Amino acid sequence: MKIKNRKLRSSFTNIMYLLAGAVVFLPIYYLLITTFKTPAEATASPFGLPKSLNFSNYSKAYSAMDYPRAVSNNLLITVCSVIIIILISSMAAYVIARSDRKIFKWMFSIFMVGLIIPFQIAIIPLYKIISGMNLMNTFPGIILIDVFCINLPLSIFLFRGFIYTVPIELEEAAAIDGYGTFRTFWSIIFPLLKPIVSTVAILDALAIWNDFLTPLLFLQDPNKAVLLQEVYKNVGPFSTDWTSFFPMLVLATLPLVIFFLIMQKSIIDGVVAGAVKG
Repeated sequence: MKIKNRKLRSSFTNIMYLLAGAVVFLPIYYLLITTFKTPAEATASPFGLPKSLNFSNYSKAYSAMDYPRAVSNNLLITVCSVIIIILISSMAAYVIARSDRKIFKWMFSIFMVGLIIPFQIAIIPLYKIISGMNLMNTFPGIILIDVFCINLPLSIFLFRGFIYTVPIELEEAAAIDGYGTFRTFWSIIFPLLKPIVSTVAILDALAIWNDFLTPLLFLQDPNKAVLLQEVYKNVGPFSTDWTSFFPMLVLATLPLVIFFLIMQKSIIDGVVAGAVKG
């Protein structure tokens, strides 16, 4: 009787896994097969396989998006923002973690407010600030927002937690050898932060690459549009050509898929190390 109940539970669990896998896989399947269909074929048989592998939708999407330009714009914003975030947040977190001064504790509390308050409620003041700095329609303006208004608080929080796990005796030994604070941080502490640097770089790169609202509001120049803006141009007010829209979505996510496949081991190791030590 016990063996029978165990088999029933095992079968039920396997069925639930299959259903969960189907729920996840079905939208991806629908997305991919639609990219190879004509509009008439997609309407007649939404979930049916395409009659032939027609790549013309991808070539049209590639040209319509001006894909190399849009990817280079995304790369420029993402790479510059991630580098600046890592440099600033690691140094800020080090000072906050190691200093006993109350002012740094207060500064950390102010940074943490940025985790609680949604970025979207500050859009109008931010718009006026960026306009006042003559950074509208510029990449530095977008990078400034991505770094200081969206991603910096979480990065400081993660770095600060990890720095607490680094033995302070290393810094005391460096001080005896005549190292200053700046040299101690870059020569001894920063190399030990490699796991959390990977975690922060991955999380911020994904967040900045997928950020749609900031470029939409602060970049109106078509030549500076990012991938998601190019995809959004294909959404009509009353109807959308899904056979043209879906290839754009696939092309927009393709760099992230390649990034994940290349960095898969570092991503998993970095997230695990950050979760355990942070």
